[in-house]
Amino acid sequence: MSENDEGNDKKTQGSNPKKLKLVTFTGAAGLFGLAVSFAIFAFNSHKQKSKKKGLPGCDSVCVNLSAKEILDLADQIISKSTRVHDAVASVPLNKLSYENVVLPLAELEARLLPLIQCCVVPKMLSPQDNVRKASAEAELKIDAHLLSCRKREDVYRVIRIYAAKGESIAPEAKCYLQCLVRDFEDNGLNLTTTKREEVERLKDEIDELSLRYVQNLNEDSSCLFFTEAELAGLPVEFLQSLDKTQSKEFKLTLESSHVAAILELCKIAKTRKTVAMAYGKRCGDANIPVLQKLVQSRHRLARLLGYAHFADYALDHRMSKTSTTVIRFLEDISSSLTDLAIREFSILKDLKRKEEGELPFGVEDLLYYIKRVEELQFDLDFGDIRQYFPVSLVLSGIFKICQDLFGIKIEEVTETDVWYYDVQAFAVFDSGSGKLLGYFYLDMFTREGKFNHSCVVSLQNNALFSNGACQVTILHPCRTFIWTCSGIYLVSVCLQIPIALLIAQFSKDGGGEALPLGFSEVVNLFHEFGHLVQHICNRASFARLSGLRVDPDFREIPSQLLENWCYESFTLKLISGYRQDITKPLVDEVCKTLKRWRYSFSALKSLQEILYCLFDQRIYSDDDVDFGQLIRSLHPKVMLGLPVVEGTNPASCFPRAVIGSEATCYSRLWSEVFAADIFASQFGDGHPNLYMGLQFRDKVLAQGGGKEAMELLTSFLGREPSTQAYIESRTKYGL
Repeated sequence: MSENDEGNDKKTQGSNPKKLKLVTFTGAAGLFGLAVSFAIFAFNSHKQKSKKKGLPGCDSVCVNLSAKEILDLADQIISKSTRVHDAVASVPLNKLSYENVVLPLAELEARLLPLIQCCVVPKMLSPQDNVRKASAEAELKIDAHLLSCRKREDVYRVIRIYAAKGESIAPEAKCYLQCLVRDFEDNGLNLTTTKREEVERLKDEIDELSLRYVQNLNEDSSCLFFTEAELAGLPVEFLQSLDKTQSKEFKLTLESSHVAAILELCKIAKTRKTVAMAYGKRCGDANIPVLQKLVQSRHRLARLLGYAHFADYALDHRMSKTSTTVIRFLEDISSSLTDLAIREFSILKDLKRKEEGELPFGVEDLLYYIKRVEELQFDLDFGDIRQYFPVSLVLSGIFKICQDLFGIKIEEVTETDVWYYDVQAFAVFDSGSGKLLGYFYLDMFTREGKFNHSCVVSLQNNALFSNGACQVTILHPCRTFIWTCSGIYLVSVCLQIPIALLIAQFSKDGGGEALPLGFSEVVNLFHEFGHLVQHICNRASFARLSGLRVDPDFREIPSQLLENWCYESFTLKLISGYRQDITKPLVDEVCKTLKRWRYSFSALKSLQEILYCLFDQRIYSDDDVDFGQLIRSLHPKVMLGLPVVEGTNPASCFPRAVIGSEATCYSRLWSEVFAADIFASQFGDGHPNLYMGLQFRDKVLAQGGGKEAMELLTSFLGREPSTQAYIESRTKYGL
C-alpha cells in the first residue's frame, strides 16, 4: 500500500511492429463489462450517499468516507472481485485467450486499487477514531480476500494453461502475465498437494516467528540508571525528559532515541559502552533461538519453491538477482573505501587519545567522536540553519526544481475535499503539451492519530483500459484502433491517471503556524518528492507495473537522485530565506560547508552499514550459520579491526533482517550507489538539466515495472551503472 505503487498507448503485440495482434472482445466483453460495472457500481453506491467533491475526473478516489461507508465498500470490493475471479475460472479451457483471461484481471486490479485505498488509507490519516478503526478492520478483510484469490486453484489452472500456449503478446503484457503466475506459484500452487500444504504451514510459521521476534523487542522494558555525572554532555532538556529515582539517578530506557543521544553526546566512555552493550544484548536469550528457527524455515520454504536458499528466492526478481551479486557488491564497496576509512579512523583515535588518554577505542565511541570532529571542523549551527527553511519556501523551491528538471508543471487544486483542513491537493501537467499527468496530496503536519512516518502512498496507479465496446481492436505502439468491415478507425481508450499522497511529519507552533524545517527534514522532503515524481511519471499500462510498483532495488533510486540537489548551492539558495526576511538566503560559505559535511566520515558510516548488510545476506545464503561466530569474524574484518561490543549480537535485535528487509538490507545502499552514478554523470553541475531530466523521465521513469530496471538504467547511461561515482564523491569531499 505505502510506497509501492502509469502509460503510453498499448505496445505492439510481439517484436515485429508490422505483425499487429488482433484482440477480439466477443466473448470477453462480458468479463470486461463485469469488471467495469463492478468498479462503477462500487464507487457510485457510496458516492451517491456521501456527495463529496473529489479531484476532477477521478471519481474512484474518495477521501472522506464514513466508518460505515468504508465497511460497506470493503464488502462490495470483495463481492465484485470474487465475481470476476469466478468468471475467469469458468472460461472453457479450449477458448482461453488474452482478452478473457488476462485483461479482466488487469482491469480489475487497476480499478480495485483506488477503491481499496479509499478503505485502508483512512486508518493512517483520519482525525476520527471510529473511522480509523473501521479502516483497519476493512484492511484485514480485504487483505484476507486478496490472499485467498492468490490461492484459487481454478483461477491458477486457467492462467497457467493460457500462459503455456505462448501466445504472442506485448512485452508489458507478458510481464504482467508473469506476475500473475508468480502470485499463485509463490503460494505453492504449482506443487503437489503435500508440498503445497508444507508451503502453507511454513508461511504461517514464518509469520508467527517474525511477530514473536518483533513483539519481544517491543515489550522489552530494560532500563539503566545513571548519575548526572555519568551523563555528562547530555543537554539539560534531555535530562529533564528522563524519570528520576529517589536516589536522584536518571532512568534511561533502551529506546533508540535515548540510545542515540547517549552514543552521540555523552562524554563518559564507560557510559557509552554500558549503553551500547545493553542495547546490543536486548532479547538475546529469547530472540536468537527465534531467528535461528525463522532462518531455517525460510530456507525450507525457498527450497520447496525451487531455490537454493532464501536469499536467492528473495532476490530473484530484483536488479541484483543473486546473493553472490549482492555479496560481491558489498565487498567491492567495502574494499574501495578502506583507505579513506583508515584515515577517518585515525582522526577519531587521535581525538579520543587527547580527550581520554590511552583508553582503547571501541565501536561504541564512533558516533561520539564523529560528532566531536564535525563540531571542530565545520562551522555549522543547525539551529540557526533551520531558520532559513520556511515550509512554504522549501515547497515552492522543490516544485521549481522538479518542474525545471522533469518538464512538469504543478498547480494547486482548490475546492476539493480533503480529510483535514491543512491538506493540499495539486495537479501535475506536462510542461510542453499541457497534458494532465496526475495528482497528488500533501499531508505535511503532525497531529493526533496520524501515521507517524514520512512516506508516499499510492491512491491510484496509471492504467490504460479498452472501452470494452468494440468488436475487434488492434494494439499498436502508439494508437488503439478498431477493425471493422469498412476499415480501421481510431478509438479512444480509458486512461486512469495516477494519484499519490505524500505524508510528512512537520511541526507547528502553539499558534498553529508552521515551524521552519530542520535541514534533515528538507533532505527527507526532497527524497519523498522523488517518489512522487516517480509515481506520477510512470506511464506503464498495467496498474501492477505502474506507480511505485517497480523493482524494489530500483524504487529508491529516483528519491536518492533527487536528494543530491539538496547539497548544491543553486538549490540551497533557491529554497532558503531567513525566517524574518526571506529575501536573505543561506550564504555561499554555509552552502559549501553543507556539501562537505554531507561526506564527513562517509567511509566509516558506509562500512557500518555494509557490516549489517553482509550479516543479513550471509544468514540467508548459508546453512546453519552460527550467528555469534559470524558477527565476531565479520565485525573486525569490515570495521578496520574493531571488535563487536562485548557480548552483543545483532541476531537478537535486528528487526530489518526479520520482517520487511530480510535478505534485502543492501537495497538502500544499492540505490544510493547507482543514484550517485546517475547524478555525477548526467547532472554533475548541480543545476537542473531539462534535456537530461526529460531523458530520465522518458527512458526510465515512464517505463515503470514493465522492463528490467538494469536494462532501463543501462539504456539511459549508455553503459552499465557503476560504483565509481559513489567512491569518488567520498574521496573528493571526504577527509
